[in-house]
Amino acid sequence: MNVEILGRDLPGRRFDEHDNVHVGVQVRSEPADLVPGDAEAAHWVVEVRRVDDDFRGPAVHGRRGERFLYLTWGDVSDDGAFTMFRRAKLMLDRVDPALVAEAGPDGVLRAEVVLTDECGGPRCARLDPPAIRWSVGSPG
Repeated sequence: MNVEILGRDLPGRRFDEHDNVHVGVQVRSEPADLVPGDAEAAHWVVEVRRVDDDFRGPAVHGRRGERFLYLTWGDVSDDGAFTMFRRAKLMLDRVDPALVAEAGPDGVLRAEVVLTDECGGPRCARLDPPAIRWSVGSPG
């Protein structure tokens, strides 16, 4: 299945001492598909497989029974180097199993995420409702 992440309400390019804030999905140990912190919205699609009732894939992190996707926040320097300063966890094992079954192996599981926290900064830590809403999307 594909997990489609739709991010809204981004916090801006500046946060504390960081002047060029970006967010991306963490694939293995690297950020992918960086989006500037002042973008109107963010969109990522990652492939996730189900193997023996477990989530797997290059963007899946954590131990069995505690799998998640990371959104990683970082400062991008003039030479393009990314320095991570925060991460948010999208907990796959907290998704309603009925939604996962409805999406099936070829479908789309959608996460709508509010990317600014209550203090106006980049959202981090484990995401729970109302900061995240899971649903089934349409393929293609």
